[in-house]
Amino acid sequence: MESLPKVRLGRSDTQVTRLISGGNPLCGNSHFSDEMSAQMSEYFAPEQVVAYFHRLQALGINTVQARGDYHRILHWMELFRREGGQLHWIAQTASEMSCAYRNIRVLAAAGAVGIYHHGTQTDRFWLEGRIEDVHDYLKCIRDTGVQVGLGTHTPEVIEHAEEKGWDIDFYMACFYNLNRKPRESALVSGRAAPAAEEFLPEDPPRMCRVIRQTETMCLAFKILGASRLCSTQQDVEAAFQFAFSNIKPQDAVVVGMFPKYEDQIALNIQYARKACHAGG
Repeated sequence: MESLPKVRLGRSDTQVTRLISGGNPLCGNSHFSDEMSAQMSEYFAPEQVVAYFHRLQALGINTVQARGDYHRILHWMELFRREGGQLHWIAQTASEMSCAYRNIRVLAAAGAVGIYHHGTQTDRFWLEGRIEDVHDYLKCIRDTGVQVGLGTHTPEVIEHAEEKGWDIDFYMACFYNLNRKPRESALVSGRAAPAAEEFLPEDPPRMCRVIRQTETMCLAFKILGASRLCSTQQDVEAAFQFAFSNIKPQDAVVVGMFPKYEDQIALNIQYARKACHAGG
């Protein structure tokens, strides 16, 4: 089987596949409906998450992205590694933690190859006019020696960071701007609110323009609109084609997968490989 193309993570020597597994489904956060979130929570028991990681590795995805809370990803990755599993892990800071700096240091010590500042928190700082507060967290990430990332759903945040010359190795860039007004992540607040989230069709082209304008690596996420572009497999394949045609060759996509009813891992690998080759 032909392998997935790989790219360097930021300015490191770590090679990550251009299709990265997203972590939201593992935490039961569908961004689609309460019913789907409940199904994800029920399906992804710890032993199922470990089996999912092994399936990723077996089919050629070598990297997973997941939020860095203590009771989920650290436990899952430890169980997976005890069974000989090897995946790169890109960590999102967990905004609910009492000390974000301690959280960052724990994630680095646990083996994350890159850590990025939680996008919803980044965007809240932006809306409140205190985006410069992100700097201290980015400096803490840099001090740990891992790759430094900035997550956001807001294209203007990336433009601001580029204009100011921030020390960033990669952006975690959402195709949809879910944070036009202050919003709390469901995994922080404990309350799901998918009905309040706007997935506007004009958002992906806007973010893609910003992604192409920066030389910094971007990890594009929600390229499937949190299942809104998944009515048919033709729709899914078209979304992959759009994403890879509109990001840079050194970029990758992060896609959450829920393989309870169909082998989404194998299907998405097929679409990603085809879209990568079509884009050269």
